[in-house]
Amino acid sequence: MDKYLDPLPINPKPTKRSQWKRSLLELNGKFDRKYQHDVSGLLMQSYSEVMALPHTYHIHGAPCQTHVNWFVGGNYSQNPLAGEGISALEFDKKGIYLASVTQSGCLTVHDYESLYCNGSKEDETNQLLHISTGQQLDVVRWNVSNQDEVLRKRHTISVHGYNAHKGFSDVAFCSHDDSRLLASDVYGVINIWDRRASALPCLELATNSNSPVNSIKLNADDQIIFGASKQGTIFMWDIRGGRSSAAFQNNRVVSYSPMTSIKLASELERIASLKVRLLAQSNIVSKEIHSIHINPSCQNQLAFHLDDGWSGVLDVHSLKVTHIHCPPPPWLDGFNDLANLRCLRKPSWIPAYSIYVVGSLSSNGLYLLDFYPDRSSPCHVDFNEEMQELCGGKSLQKQNQFIPTTEGVTACITHPSSGTIVVGTKHSSLLVISQIGKSFQGAYDSPCSEGNLRRTS
Repeated sequence: MDKYLDPLPINPKPTKRSQWKRSLLELNGKFDRKYQHDVSGLLMQSYSEVMALPHTYHIHGAPCQTHVNWFVGGNYSQNPLAGEGISALEFDKKGIYLASVTQSGCLTVHDYESLYCNGSKEDETNQLLHISTGQQLDVVRWNVSNQDEVLRKRHTISVHGYNAHKGFSDVAFCSHDDSRLLASDVYGVINIWDRRASALPCLELATNSNSPVNSIKLNADDQIIFGASKQGTIFMWDIRGGRSSAAFQNNRVVSYSPMTSIKLASELERIASLKVRLLAQSNIVSKEIHSIHINPSCQNQLAFHLDDGWSGVLDVHSLKVTHIHCPPPPWLDGFNDLANLRCLRKPSWIPAYSIYVVGSLSSNGLYLLDFYPDRSSPCHVDFNEEMQELCGGKSLQKQNQFIPTTEGVTACITHPSSGTIVVGTKHSSLLVISQIGKSFQGAYDSPCSEGNLRRTS
């Protein structure tokens, strides 16, 4: 019988099997970042507009200023040079409340759960706050120290007969010290207050330019401050220790120049693949930076958005542009909305997935951009389509997603836990972009239906 049996190998080699990613998730209780990136394409494809809430609100029985300006087409706006629409949105840390401001001067605070579950019409009686300030509002932030206070800026030199736009373009709070507050102004200076010392700024961060600083951000440790200017430059200040720290211990205002500055046009010129794409343009000119945002899941990624609709990522360690997205130019679609060009568009990150959400300049919709921090991202400057991975014999084609919307997008904000996107529009409406389920009849379920409560956002 032995001659009919094959002898067993002396040292059999173990069969190498690929790891089953789902079992790793069940064992570890957390997503592997690479696996998250693999499924992010499915996540982006599941988003769509599920709700639109127009800004048809009233104050003391009369339509508010934003409602009036939208109804008459903005002809009676107090500031004819400003565009219409929602200029900024902000969730509180837990995602319970949503604040929004309009360029017509309305400040509104919503209870997010009530807003989301009321369907396509909001009950005004559920609003927590709605006031009309009568002046243009560009940014809204939640006060982390929960204090009722007014901080003042030092007076600047004024020239008789010259009417200049005044005010702050962006505000930021320190996450580890609720006594410090930052605000950038239209004269190229970032003002820093120490609430314990004075109602006036105790520190000024200068850009050595009179160009407005449109957007400011702090890193996770509140040690590095980033500022983006209208002239297309990103500035960095390091306020760790040294004289900058000592400035908070006295009442004397101190001014500091940036640690370094990066001109984005120069960095974009160094991207060979981008130069090949722009054959008809020999040089890349400086563009206004509308906004900058630090990736919550990767602190060395600083996303930027330009006035021509381009978006990208600056690696703050190497000071190089690693990702870039260049949508078609607006003139291809016959775009001539000057009001939208004047409005500073505000994108947002989807937490944990390195997905950047930004409104389209030339059409009604928004882009979900894959800005994953390695070469597998389709927006990476060194992305190679031939290196797409295979999973189960099928190619994992990673690509960006465009989501059509009923109105033009001016600002985006992502819910901190569910991943639902709330969008502000040129007509001051709020749009909810979320994952939705389908009923057995084939129609879409409402946002608060049982099927939608099981969504994986």
